[in-house]
Amino acid sequence: MVNRSCVAALLLLATACSDRAVTPPDQRQDAAPAVGPSDSPPVELARMVAKGLKNPAFRAYLKAQLDASPYREHKLQFETFLTANGARALRQIAGENGGKPELVERQAKQAIALEAYFPVAEHAKTWTGDERVLVATALRDADVPVAFDVEGRQVLLDPKAPPATPVLALVPVETDFTTPPPSRQTCFDCGGGSVQPPPPPPPGLYMTKAHFTQEFESWLKGSPEFEVQILGQKGQTDSLIAYQCAGEHAGGPYAFDQNGRDWSGRVLLFSKQQLDQYNAAHPQSNIRVFVVEDDDTACQIKTDPDRFQNVVNEVDSAYNRYTSGNDSSTVVKKYYGYAKSAYNIFQAIASWIKTNDELVGNAVEDRIVGQFYPGFNWFVKGDNNITNGWISLVMY
Repeated sequence: MVNRSCVAALLLLATACSDRAVTPPDQRQDAAPAVGPSDSPPVELARMVAKGLKNPAFRAYLKAQLDASPYREHKLQFETFLTANGARALRQIAGENGGKPELVERQAKQAIALEAYFPVAEHAKTWTGDERVLVATALRDADVPVAFDVEGRQVLLDPKAPPATPVLALVPVETDFTTPPPSRQTCFDCGGGSVQPPPPPPPGLYMTKAHFTQEFESWLKGSPEFEVQILGQKGQTDSLIAYQCAGEHAGGPYAFDQNGRDWSGRVLLFSKQQLDQYNAAHPQSNIRVFVVEDDDTACQIKTDPDRFQNVVNEVDSAYNRYTSGNDSSTVVKKYYGYAKSAYNIFQAIASWIKTNDELVGNAVEDRIVGQFYPGFNWFVKGDNNITNGWISLVMY
């Protein structure tokens, strides 16, 4: 068990990106398309897409493109979808909205980067390409989704539960469309020879199980995307930085994909080499294991910096700062145990579209919490020191 002395943390003002100003577009139909993304939901664009679905040819085309998408949940990058195949979608949507593609282009250019898909799996499964469909949009998880039917009629949806009618979501991008998706098939022996087994995973700190009390994601935003960040001292300052991220887009042994409340497997959070290097550079500092539900850019904590600070301060106060951990292995047993926290200031990145990551919480060992949950050894503590989940951390 590591018990290192802590140094007092000094409060720093966390930097935040300011909202981008957007000049209101000229309302004349012959005006040049507005440029620059808006921080408002693309309500008018959603209405146009919904009216476009009055066209059976467009419905069939959309369904075919969604079914063929290799990305998770069959997502489409909306801007690419609009212009693909000779701008077929753009022309078909425009055909049901006055016949002027420039009007659709204007709305698309005003909007932030978007993706389109059916976030409810049952909706994706049952929609046959008929007129019984809604197009909905929202920016934040708590926002009331604004939806339209194929006649362009608006309806407000329950943010906590989806309707029976299939809903096509037009929401801010969460998917990394710049990275080719993994192949749906794996060729184990394409050349007829022997297949070399993958190298063994490196020694280090691993997570083997995770359970969270909620998904921290609205139904319109689809499946949650949980990530685990390793935070530690920034140089010789009194601040924290992220040293390693584990998540869907982390790559290599750090990649894992948790799309619900429960996950099991083995994912590397911090290698033994990384940990040894960190300890050599920071002999009086330990690492925090912090869980987020990503809503914006993968493997970056984007949130209100003040909220992050409040979460960490509350958890530190509740457990006398025993809210970090380190390698506590002995010659007979590998073990990752609790340790004293010394640094708690983290300069989170404020998301300019305000689609902030959900702060699931700081991991605290069960012995420190004074409670035990079968199969897990660390509690995940969030706002107001509420238990938001449990994880199992193991040194290999």
